[in-house]
Amino acid sequence: MISPNEIKTKAERKYFSFLQSVVQAIPFSRIVIPGDKTYSKTSISEFHNEILALASQSKEKKGFGFTIEYQTVKTKTIGMQSLPTIIYFDSEKDFLKFLGKEKEVDIFVNNWQLIHSHFPELKDWIIKNPTKIIQNQGKWESILKVCNYFKNYPKPNLFIRELPVNVHTKFVESNQSIITEMLDIIIQNHINLNERDFEKRFNLKFREPLVRFKVLDKKISQTYFSNLDDIAIPVSQFVNLRLPLKQVLIVENKTTLYTTLTLPKMDKTIAIFGQGNAITNIQDAKWLNDITVLYWGDIDTHGFEILSRFRKHFRHTKSVLMDKTTFEKFFENDSGKPATDTTTLNLTENENELYNLLKINNWRLEQEKIPFDYVNRHFCNW
Repeated sequence: MISPNEIKTKAERKYFSFLQSVVQAIPFSRIVIPGDKTYSKTSISEFHNEILALASQSKEKKGFGFTIEYQTVKTKTIGMQSLPTIIYFDSEKDFLKFLGKEKEVDIFVNNWQLIHSHFPELKDWIIKNPTKIIQNQGKWESILKVCNYFKNYPKPNLFIRELPVNVHTKFVESNQSIITEMLDIIIQNHINLNERDFEKRFNLKFREPLVRFKVLDKKISQTYFSNLDDIAIPVSQFVNLRLPLKQVLIVENKTTLYTTLTLPKMDKTIAIFGQGNAITNIQDAKWLNDITVLYWGDIDTHGFEILSRFRKHFRHTKSVLMDKTTFEKFFENDSGKPATDTTTLNLTENENELYNLLKINNWRLEQEKIPFDYVNRHFCNW
């Protein structure tokens, strides 16, 4: 037999559609919870206990909540009995008081009407997302201040914390998700749809990622960087960098890049710290098309997948120390990570052969496992 707790669970499932009907001004209609006409237990006392427990929580006993309709049914084990067939809430008050949602709905109504008064265009969004109105209770005045600002100034070109909106300095950052959903509708003609990052999507300034590189040519270090050889600059500056280079070396491993013994001095060369996402940061550096681009990553599936992504932008990229000879010489049966790229990779025949071997066996040779002297001898040829 259905229990009061089961009734509450089923009633809560109808709460979402109830909120939608409130926004749509649809009058309350009876909410029905199906009862259970069957009963298979053999104990008459247990049956009566369940009936009493159910009735004790009904409107008849408590003055609010669900109403029960019974039907006399012949059961297989305890004969003719009155079983609950329909359980329903006859009024909005009965429904909300049973769920303990009366105050919550009052606040919900005030909030959705406040939002709608500022932005009537959000009506459909409110109908689709009534629980978000409740989840952000207490924030709506501030959220609307932010949205009003963007409506008046859809291209601020300011940092988030520079916005002249009277809210907590971290408020926009802490509530980006809900603000994004609303601004996507309110200023839909002024947003950068292809951008997921909040700042980029809504025409704000953002802290640029840095490209970190090591200058391997002492003369370039002296002439252009006052003898500094470990440099980090914003992406927008890197893409416009002008140095007398003949090649760049992309290195994934920080230890490999910054251990003095690992990389030798190399004429007209800088080594860039890849971090797995270097191509995202340097893909607009068109000057790389005019010089040699070398890529040195771990000998594993991910290393070759990153190499492949580089070649989508710089087709002339060459791999170094990512060959079968190096792998077989220093491999120590380390496990790698499963391959993630399911597309055809931009690899040479030899690279693809090694990639498939690594993929099948889940093998990996990390850069730092290759001895310094072997690396130095190899780069002497470049």
